[in-house]
Order: sequence, then C-alpha cells, then structure tokens
Amino acid sequence: MIQEIQFRVNLIEERKEDILLYKSSIVLGVEKSEISAVKIIKKSIDARKKEIFFNYKVAVYIKETPENSSYTFDYKDISKSKEVHIIGFGPAGMFAALRCIELGFKPVVLERGKKVQERRRDIKAINQDHIVNDDSNYCFGEGGAGTYSDGKLYTRSLKRGDVRRIFENLVFHGATEQILIDAHPHIGTNKLPKIVENIRETILQFGGEIHFETKVTNFVIKNNEIKAIQLHNGNEMTVNSVILATGHSARDIYELLHKKEITLKAKSFAMGVRVEHPQEIIDQIQYHCKGERDELLPAAAYSLVHQINERGVYSFCMCPGGFIVPAATASGEVVVNGMSPSKRNNKFANSGIVVEIDAERDLFKYEKFGALKGLEYQKDLEKIAFFAGGRTQTAPAQRLVDFVEGKLSPNLNDCSYQPGLKSAPLHSLLPKNIGSRLRKGFDAFGKKMHGYYTNEANIVGVESRTSSPVSIPRKEDLEHPQIKGLFPCGEGGGYAGGIVSAAMDGERCAEAVISKL
Repeated sequence: MIQEIQFRVNLIEERKEDILLYKSSIVLGVEKSEISAVKIIKKSIDARKKEIFFNYKVAVYIKETPENSSYTFDYKDISKSKEVHIIGFGPAGMFAALRCIELGFKPVVLERGKKVQERRRDIKAINQDHIVNDDSNYCFGEGGAGTYSDGKLYTRSLKRGDVRRIFENLVFHGATEQILIDAHPHIGTNKLPKIVENIRETILQFGGEIHFETKVTNFVIKNNEIKAIQLHNGNEMTVNSVILATGHSARDIYELLHKKEITLKAKSFAMGVRVEHPQEIIDQIQYHCKGERDELLPAAAYSLVHQINERGVYSFCMCPGGFIVPAATASGEVVVNGMSPSKRNNKFANSGIVVEIDAERDLFKYEKFGALKGLEYQKDLEKIAFFAGGRTQTAPAQRLVDFVEGKLSPNLNDCSYQPGLKSAPLHSLLPKNIGSRLRKGFDAFGKKMHGYYTNEANIVGVESRTSSPVSIPRKEDLEHPQIKGLFPCGEGGGYAGGIVSAAMDGERCAEAVISKL
C-alpha cells in the first residue's frame, strides 16, 4: 500500500535521523517496522514566523517495495524524416527539437551563437575586457539566456503544458531529482551547461541537425507563406515550416519582421534596476536570526510587489547567493541580470526591481516606431546606462538610500558585478515614470522587510530585459495569422516567461507544426 501524507518538522527535528519515518508512522498510526520506504514528493520552507518549519509531502510505502525511478522518452531515429526548422536553441528551441524527435520528425536547428563551452570565452571577454560579441554573450548561444543566468525552474504557467514532463526531461539529461521535490527548483549556472550539452547530444544522436554560428538574416515569403530562410553566409535553406524561438533579445528579428510588414504588436513589459544586498542581511530578515543562518537553511530569497500610481513595482529573478552579470547583446549598451550557482553560496543576494511599462499609456513619445516602440524605449535606457557607466560595461550604481533620497553616492559598496561599478545619479537618469516609482517602491519594501532599506545595498542599472516588449501574434493553432508556416514561440514571441514556460511552449509549437504537416 502507498499513502501520500503531509506534515512539517522544525529545525531540531530536521537534524534527527529517520525523522521522516518517525513522522510518517505517527501520522498514519502504523509501526515503523511496517514502513518499507518514505519518498519525498515535495519540500518547502515556512519561515513566516520565528520558528521555522520544513513542509513535507511524502509517499509512504507500507509493506511494499518502491520502484526505482526512471525517466525515459520515446526518442527514435529521425535522420531521414521530414524536417522542421527551428530558429534559436534556447529552452523553447531545445524542447521543440526534442518533441519533434519523439513525434518522428527531424529538427533542423539554426543557432546564431556558439556551443555552450565556447560561449565561456565571450562571456569572460564581457566581464574582464568589456568586449561584447553581438552573437555570443549571456543571451545568445547554445541554451539561450537561461544557461548562464541561473536556471530557476519555478513557473506559474501550469496550464500551458506538462510541467512535470519538462522537469523529468531535465533529470533524464543530467539534472538532479531534487528539482522534482523543491517548491522553487533551481539547477544553477554551474550545472546547466552540461545538461544543455546532453540535450544537444540527444538531438544529434537520433538524427537531428544543429547548426551553430548560423544567423538567419531574411525570410523568403511567397503568397504569405514562408518558403526559405536566408543565412548570414549567403546560403538559403528551403523550409516546410519554421518555429521561431529566438528569445526576447533578438532585436534584429523583430526589425526584420517589421521591415517586411509582418504583423507584430507592442506589449507591456517591465524595466528598472538590480538591487544587491549582503546575503546575511536577507537571511536575517527572512529567518528572524542574528548573525549567520542555520546550516540547514538555504540562502534566503524574497518576493516583493507594491502598486505605485497604477503600476506594479516588483522583484524579478531574485538570486540568493548569486552574482550580477552583464547581459548586453551589442556594444554601446549596459544591461544587467542576475544568476546563482547551484549552492547559492556567494556572499551577495541580488534581484531585479522593476516597474511595469504599459505599452498603451507610457510610450506615447515613441509612437512613431509602431510595434517596436517598447524596443526603442529599451534601447534608449540601455544607452543612458552605457554613457553613465563611462562607455564600457562598467555599470552606473548608487547606494539604495541615496537613490531614494536623491543623493549621489560618494562611494559604493562591494559588489559581485565583475566589470565594475561607477557612482551615478540613477535617481535623475532614469525616466520619471520608472525612477519615481522605484523610489517609492523601495521605501514600501523597507516597511515590509525591516532591514531591507539600507545603504549597505547597491542598486545597479539597468535591468531592461525582463521580457520582450514585442509580441508576434499567432492563432489558436499557434501559426502566425498572416504568414503560413511561421510559428512564433517562447519568450521571443511573447508566450513565455522563463525556462519552464518556454520549454512547454516549445513542445506545444512542435506539436502544432507537426499536426499541420
């Protein structure tokens, strides 16, 4: 017999050997000797009050031997099968390709960037030499933006597909089973590259194609149907259909579609800054402790939201024990993002703090750009950050309280951002609709989390790539309403907001393409 139960244990109990067995026997009213195994299904932390608890959901095996966990997928040889072209090899493109193989079709993937290991040299060049490679950086290359920016797997997009299936596929390709258990699962930027490599090998092993450093520069469209793809080297590939999974930073693709008068829409998005505290401060706030946190507890995270003048101000991509990284995709811009290693053991905690930008009400000065007005607004803010930082990848920064009070910081705190910081008056450089709301938001957050509002924290500009400011429309069958054979996908299409939701959308698009073929 197998029974699923829930219970919680405190920090003292968590240290005890066989505590799960003991708790299970008490809850079910059976002898411990009758229980053959206790398998954790979900685990989370409840730190809302001074006494901290671990919440467990477990499967209890009573006089029954549990089966060994195995995650398998029906991949088959598709080397001679009908082709499906996929542009982009981030989470959406990767999982679209894997799903094509399961369904008996051959994915042909075109990725502008380099293989995951080769990307490291270009990322090092950004951090140390301030050199941005337009096609190989934190956003572009094998695995997409998620590979070198953390690997958080939490999603609210539960209706878009089978979340468990995505997690199990990641485990199949090398992730630990812990991601199936944690309430807010996370792989870590140090472990993701190997998982991405394993996914690549699966695709190649079963007959798929992946072309790296292959940039799409044009689409050949006849009678409103996509017929071919033109590449940067002058070659042309005939296509049956295209899954467009280029990510939210592939501005050249939006500009190409706009130039060809293919329907796009401006959409709301968010922009702001990244704030970084010493991790110890966040631990003390969240765990109600003095000094270092208990060794059983992970680096504390937080989630904050407040409404300021009809716009949401909220935390985004919170990275406990993490780093701030340069996420620019072209020279002449400064963009920051965050990441954490699997152990989340860095001494800083950072998070984007961003303001909702309403495409209809906030961008009236950019109306001449039509559907690309949000993109142009992004560009302008990133240029401001570039010049304020000294025309390198050095980022403009300010102490938190100084920012709120409108004072230039005479000096800055230590920071995890490798290219370095330069003191700048972000309170006056940011547009009023962002800056004023951020200042009020930080004040409100300080009242919700006592100790958060402190000059021991830096704010770093700018956090501008939270999501795409452009959406590429599609019908209920996921095909573009104007161009037959074009299937916008993932974050770049405006249909996802992270690794898991992008992966699910990739699978859905693969299924939609194949149903048409």
